[in-house]
Amino acid sequence: MAKSAQATRNEPLAGRISGSAGVALTPAKPATRISLRADPAKAKALSKALGVDLPLSPKTSANNGKGLWALWLGPDEWLIIDESGGGDPLTALAKTKVLHSAVDVSHRNTAILVSGKGARATLEGGCPQNLSDRVFPVGAATRTVLGKIEVVILRTGDTDYRVEFWRSFSDYAFGFLSETAKDCLA
Repeated sequence: MAKSAQATRNEPLAGRISGSAGVALTPAKPATRISLRADPAKAKALSKALGVDLPLSPKTSANNGKGLWALWLGPDEWLIIDESGGGDPLTALAKTKVLHSAVDVSHRNTAILVSGKGARATLEGGCPQNLSDRVFPVGAATRTVLGKIEVVILRTGDTDYRVEFWRSFSDYAFGFLSETAKDCLA
């Protein structure tokens, strides 16, 4: 019998925790992530396959209440995040007859959860976008920069944010947020 190599995914931030009196930084649990591109006119059929309505407006997101998120990133681009562990968005999308591009980026991305009264101020320490309640309410999502890296920020609660980025930048992102959190003793 031939031996075969098995690849395992190691979470780049496993076991790390940081923050300050007003901010907690924790690695997000493993998730399936899909980069989805399609004609927005076909969003209804793709939404039905995924089980979540694809948002069609800038800076918006949708979720099914079971750990599946769809984030609007551009007029024909979404990031699908599935933390439910029970679904397979890529297989669901493959069953549609709608022309689209779906790429599994689960091994490329990771995320940090930023929560607490100082969460927004921590993010604003390196993000040029206006993250105020009026402009960036709960459920808002955006692709932007944090320090020197590209990130996707999703506001999941009044004082809760999810920051998605390429796993190769995980040390930088965690260190950057840890330093800015020190200034947020809310």
